[in-house]
Amino acid sequence: MSTTKPEILAVMPLPPYARAQLDVHYTVHDRIHLSAPAAFAAVAPHIRAIVGSGEAKVPRELMVQMPNLKMVSVIGVGYDGVDTAAANELGIQVTHTPDVLNDDVADLALGLMLCAARKLPQADQYVRQGLWATQGAMPLARKVSGSRVGIVGMGRIGKTIAKRCAAFDMPISYTARSSKADLPFTFYANAKELAANVDFLVVITPGGAATKGLINAEVLAALGKGAGEGYLVNVARGTVIDQPALIDALQKGIIAGAGLDVFDGEPQVPDAFFSMANVTLAPHVGSATNATRKAMADLALLNLANFYAGKPLATPVPECR
Repeated sequence: MSTTKPEILAVMPLPPYARAQLDVHYTVHDRIHLSAPAAFAAVAPHIRAIVGSGEAKVPRELMVQMPNLKMVSVIGVGYDGVDTAAANELGIQVTHTPDVLNDDVADLALGLMLCAARKLPQADQYVRQGLWATQGAMPLARKVSGSRVGIVGMGRIGKTIAKRCAAFDMPISYTARSSKADLPFTFYANAKELAANVDFLVVITPGGAATKGLINAEVLAALGKGAGEGYLVNVARGTVIDQPALIDALQKGIIAGAGLDVFDGEPQVPDAFFSMANVTLAPHVGSATNATRKAMADLALLNLANFYAGKPLATPVPECR
């Protein structure tokens, strides 16, 4: 296929703003690898770049079908769906969009914490259903300010969450691959030890094989402290949580509650969550504001533009520099 615009492959549906900007500068083959394999084979040699969201799947099997592929631009901070080992082997650069979504994800983490502990979604329904007038005040909820918070993952977003928790006068602890000397917080070597010493456990570690099922039944039991205490907040990846273990912990009252923005196997969500009054559910909206999604798209577009101009990439992922 002959074109004056560079040809790129979109591996997932893209936000309208990002798609509109891409269409101005590129010929976008929209998931043609899934919908029209024969047509994809014909254009594959012309494709030098892939673009997708943070949930994009870019395995080795896809990369090798494009002999001239040299770049993957992810509109998102997470890139665990990209086979970075294969990208390195094949000489393919990978970029993502860090920092621009820190505030939104941190804001949502605090929002889920408040919803889980103060039962704000349930309070909304209590008023709407007329129960306040007929049954009086709701049962008392859990105070958030001054409670102990533990953060699993202390990267850019983890630090932004910690800043907000400090404003709530919350003693802050964390676990990460290593202790960070520049942080005035308590470090625990693993998630279980951290969970045993906090009231709220906020998960913001990267996804992928290394963290799959990290928050398991033992961690949840430590969070509950044998008394049905503790709240879990997940704004990372659904795979980081052992989902069946979490459902069991919520159903049995092993922990007090949870606030979840991500799920293993999303957008499919286990029916068991729907009947629970002690969990707040959100449809992966951590970065879902107009301002932040535009900033993410702009950064991804900058990475693409720099690639085609032969300039240094603005935000390459650490594994593919």
